[in-house]
Amino acid sequence: MLIERIIGAFTFRKGVYAEVEKDTTFTTTAWILVVVVAFLNQLGSHASSNLVQWLLGAVGGTIFAVIGFAVAALVINWVGRGVFNADVTFEELVRTLGLAYVWQVVGVIGAVAAFSTALSCLLAPVMFIASILMVIAWFVATKEALDLEWVQTIVTVILGGIALIVIMIVGGVVLALLGVGAGALGGALGL
Repeated sequence: MLIERIIGAFTFRKGVYAEVEKDTTFTTTAWILVVVVAFLNQLGSHASSNLVQWLLGAVGGTIFAVIGFAVAALVINWVGRGVFNADVTFEELVRTLGLAYVWQVVGVIGAVAAFSTALSCLLAPVMFIASILMVIAWFVATKEALDLEWVQTIVTVILGGIALIVIMIVGGVVLALLGVGAGALGGALGL
């Protein structure tokens, strides 16, 4: 069932977000998805020939990614409920956005850059496209959870996205100051 839902998220199957929004048993699974996907993404983002730095950067980046996800979901919840009077719970948003977050798993292919810098040029467009598809998935997931008009949904997701980006920049700066990976700031942003 989980694999079918993940495939549904990757293929933008219409009912998959409505399904997880209502499935209260999916909340824990959504959080696990966020953690696992964030870790895989950060493994790719912090790829390095130094194994210790690579793993420390990935773990640190994962922590900030999960915090960023939680803050983004809180902002989306607050804006949706407070500004647009949406009937939604934080858990419903976690379930829908957590499933949409699976698009970040594409970041793991960034690990190839640790072994071949020549492939980095080819990976950048793939990573960029995956990021755009994740944003689209977040719009669809949020629209399903909040039941708002598209303009309201887009505004809400953009505000949540800004919160996520701020957390990831702070995380990148912290990791860079700690010396965890030469490209820690870019890695924290998933670049």
